[in-house]
Amino acid sequence: MTAGSVSLAEAVREATAVLAAAGVPTPRVDAELLAEHLLGVGLGRLRALMLGDSPAPDGYADLVAERAQRTPLQHITGVAHFRYLQLAVGPGVFIPRPETESVVQLVIDWLSDRQRRQGLTHPKVVDLGTGSGAIAGSIAHEVPGAEVHAVEYSEFAHAWAAKNLAHLGVHLIRGDLRDALPEHNGTFDVVVSNPPYIPAEAIPNEPEVALHDPPEALYGGGADGMELPTAAAASAARLLVPGGYFVMEHAEVQSGWIAAMLNRSGSFTEVTTHQDLNGKDRATSAVLAGPGSKLRDK
Repeated sequence: MTAGSVSLAEAVREATAVLAAAGVPTPRVDAELLAEHLLGVGLGRLRALMLGDSPAPDGYADLVAERAQRTPLQHITGVAHFRYLQLAVGPGVFIPRPETESVVQLVIDWLSDRQRRQGLTHPKVVDLGTGSGAIAGSIAHEVPGAEVHAVEYSEFAHAWAAKNLAHLGVHLIRGDLRDALPEHNGTFDVVVSNPPYIPAEAIPNEPEVALHDPPEALYGGGADGMELPTAAAASAARLLVPGGYFVMEHAEVQSGWIAAMLNRSGSFTEVTTHQDLNGKDRATSAVLAGPGSKLRDK
């Protein structure tokens, strides 16, 4: 596949076959996105060009070969799309997943309900373990008037988050989700977290994850991977106002354990498991118990 010797359409067909043979889950989509990246056009324009005799762009075969080695598509293009955001990503930061978009929606829906019912117009939200900033950035972008904070421990991930959140007004700090923001104890209306939760001995099936996502963003600590999720729940109990909302992403198989943990803690009520668009248990939410609701209204 040499640029100029084949048409764009033929090059994309060949690339699709190469990526499929390499086990890439979405070979056609990835082949098109790599071409779109090089040409600097939208997907609609790319497909229009493929109807004619436009040549394959220079360097296309090299990018396809790199993707066939299971280098994440987002590391090649430097971009991850998440809800309405285009995030800068690369080595050292966890690539946000589409299923996490449903976690953001839980927060937005809860805040919309509280605005309608209780007049919560300037909610205070914190994202514990923000990674690239996907969750915090989306909430800041989609919830007018929200005061959004984000915490990230990894030096590399914090640098990516700083780049992605600078224009969104998010208050980003480098810190540990286990003890961060003590000066804000009892002031947040929402705490959201997608903490590392993979058990110590588990190895992700996808090479893109196993070889390229940073281990500190994957493994939750302990044989069951539950150290950091448990710590995130404890921090939520510390940071939330009574009546505040906590939602945490987790693996499907961990939903029962996390619901039981939150119920046993004595800090939370209304513990609820939520499914993603694929019908998998993806997140668990709870409300901080306390005498009435003290949600911020200004």
